[in-house]
Amino acid sequence: MEIRVAQGNIAQFESDCIVVNLFEGVSAPGGATGAVDQALGGAISRLIASGDFTGKAESTALLYSDGKTAAPRVLVVGLGKAEKFDLHAVRRASAVAAKVLAKTGGVKNYATIVHGAGIAGLDVSQSSQALAEGTRMALYQATQYKREQQPVGLDSCTVVEFSQEKLADVTSGVKRGEVIAQAVCTARDLVSEPPNVLFPVELATRARQMAEEVGLKSTVLGEAAMRELGMNILLAVSKGSANEAQFLILEHAPAGHEEEQPLVLAGKGITFDTGGISLKAGAEMWRMKNDMGGAGAVIGAMEAIGRLNLPRRVIGVAACVENMPDGLAFRPADIVTGMTGKTAEIISTDAEGRLVLADALAYVARFKPSAVVDLATLTGAVGVALGKIRGGLFANDENLQAALMAAGERSGDKLWPFPMDEEYVDSIKSDMAEVKNSGGRGGGVSSSAKFLEHFTEGYPWAHLDIAAMVWSDAEKGAENPKGATGYGVRLLVELAGAI
Repeated sequence: MEIRVAQGNIAQFESDCIVVNLFEGVSAPGGATGAVDQALGGAISRLIASGDFTGKAESTALLYSDGKTAAPRVLVVGLGKAEKFDLHAVRRASAVAAKVLAKTGGVKNYATIVHGAGIAGLDVSQSSQALAEGTRMALYQATQYKREQQPVGLDSCTVVEFSQEKLADVTSGVKRGEVIAQAVCTARDLVSEPPNVLFPVELATRARQMAEEVGLKSTVLGEAAMRELGMNILLAVSKGSANEAQFLILEHAPAGHEEEQPLVLAGKGITFDTGGISLKAGAEMWRMKNDMGGAGAVIGAMEAIGRLNLPRRVIGVAACVENMPDGLAFRPADIVTGMTGKTAEIISTDAEGRLVLADALAYVARFKPSAVVDLATLTGAVGVALGKIRGGLFANDENLQAALMAAGERSGDKLWPFPMDEEYVDSIKSDMAEVKNSGGRGGGVSSSAKFLEHFTEGYPWAHLDIAAMVWSDAEKGAENPKGATGYGVRLLVELAGAI
């Protein structure tokens, strides 16, 4: 669907439907909604007075104009209480409108005002960005492997701004929102794909194609190159798979920033995780196609960073591996050596994500990064602690932790900090190696982060455990349909623009 921007009066704009809004508790609509109400002869006011529409958040009412406006339909979207209204509410209201109209048979093209940019007093550009994000994310459909394809739905949305002075801000905000939302959809596409389609080589190939289109530098290391580098902890996980592991490097370095210390983003890219020899239960194993959600978020974020041409150097890496059991697979009790010479004892082959990230975190030290953030679907326990509301945050640097928390609140991809006390190392001490890859269930979320920290050298670092966030079994707000969420993309783009 195309999102356009136009200057004009929403009441006079020709489309299949126009979208306006109303705060909860308002009895006399004002602004653009008031103008449309006046054009309709007070129909919105009468709707409020009847008690049939209160303006409650995410509620809608569809009115027919009978020729009194250029559009035959008017959709009123509830914004909720004015004192609680923010950019997240703009995103949600826009998503609700898009989903309702996509199910309205006679609507293919609609026009909308920018929620929040009028009486609410929110920043015009930021509100326009949130509108574009919510609209695009709400209408996402995963690739279909069916003979009968789902109908496309809506063709276009036009954002109508009355003020000529605000038009440039609306246009820039919509453009940024579209870029970020499309990147979220890229991550959703990758996570949604079946594992027989998206194996490590295919994941790296798609990322390289994106990089060529966007203008990023891309490099892919195969297993021979990784073996020469001594990345034997990562390669151990790949031993049981017929599909070769890949190590992907994407770089955004705009003119004037080529030599600066980069922000590095590292993603766990397990394209399918059987658990290896420590085999997972079969009933829910299908979900493990989403075990590359960290890599998907990094690839999506790098796409947006490149398209927006953010004025800083950013490098994204993804360790892409399939974890399978066969006669060559690595085993519990194996001891493996990584590229820094550090050793790890394998307790569980199902704790493989931290192993591939161990060599990834060692590799990125060569870039002398200003900061490194890794994202991984690492532990089920983080979802027990936080549910599907926030990702887990672990950091060895207070400034980086603060920047991530702020980026999460602004973007909507929220985080919550976990402890990193040195005592968590005790459970992963090994009798024969430097560390072991599992310390048991007690404190396992933090001890897994301490395992990763062991392989970081000389840079500020944060680990995001996003295991509960990359997939949803039900719609999670109108902007997040059932399935892959694309969590992490907006967070990383926000971070890259802030530090």
